[in-house]
Amino acid sequence: MDFYALFSKQPTPRMPYRNLFDDKEDILFKDLFENVKEKHPLIHNITNYVTVHDCANILIACGAAPIMADEAEEVEEIAGICHGLNINIGTLCRRTISSMLIAGKRANALGRPVVLDPVGVGASTLRMDTALQLLEEVKFTVIKGNISEMKALASGGGTTRGVDANLADRITEDNLYQVVAFAKAFAEETRTVIAITSAIDVVSDGKTAYCIHNGHPMMESYTGAGCQLSALVTAFVAANPDRPLEATAAAVATMGLAGEIAHARLSEKDGNASYSNYTIDAIYNMTPEDLEKRVKYEVR
Repeated sequence: MDFYALFSKQPTPRMPYRNLFDDKEDILFKDLFENVKEKHPLIHNITNYVTVHDCANILIACGAAPIMADEAEEVEEIAGICHGLNINIGTLCRRTISSMLIAGKRANALGRPVVLDPVGVGASTLRMDTALQLLEEVKFTVIKGNISEMKALASGGGTTRGVDANLADRITEDNLYQVVAFAKAFAEETRTVIAITSAIDVVSDGKTAYCIHNGHPMMESYTGAGCQLSALVTAFVAANPDRPLEATAAAVATMGLAGEIAHARLSEKDGNASYSNYTIDAIYNMTPEDLEKRVKYEVR
């Protein structure tokens, strides 16, 4: 994919913030969230050991249930009892690569949603080769990452700044139309929902892009926010399998709103560790009605 050619596209008209689902035939965000709470989807996580605890807690907070299993001998069986699979390559090793492939293929065979978080994909050859192999052998419902990771994945190379986006790749109002063009093209190419996270989040299925303006800069101050979001996306998509685009957008908005609520709760003695916990607390206490009232979107 020629990413830079996409960045030369002309901007699409901007629409004012509004609910993504204003039309009566469309589902509301609160309905998507309510489905998570009512269905309690069991989510299989093959994720990184730095954030596994936080991923489990955020799934419990939203109303889902986590199971962490990355041993090749059991992942096929575990995938068979779960409603969705979350694959995260953050602390990649040879042992878990085979587990990811086995679980992904089993989830595909059962028609269960699979989410990929290509953490730091451009940082090493192993990460890039693994991500490309996963894309070739497993059908993903959603791919979620920052813009640097997505650019590297789309081009099959490049570098990222560890798990963080390069400063030059931050999504702003000035380059939003370019990122939307890229997200749509990459979603169409991979036939997945693409979720690109930044100060402004972009979620697209190739036809429609949702630009989500919830969140707080402090969300970049602690390890695990992105991994938590991947788990959250998996829960929302598992509970709303017929609406993967909207479910992904709702999960991204939920995480962003939780970041806002958590920041408002901080005292002068609180730091990034408290902020991380407050974010999980915010999701635990958030109601579907709260989400519906406070989300900020535009559609492109």
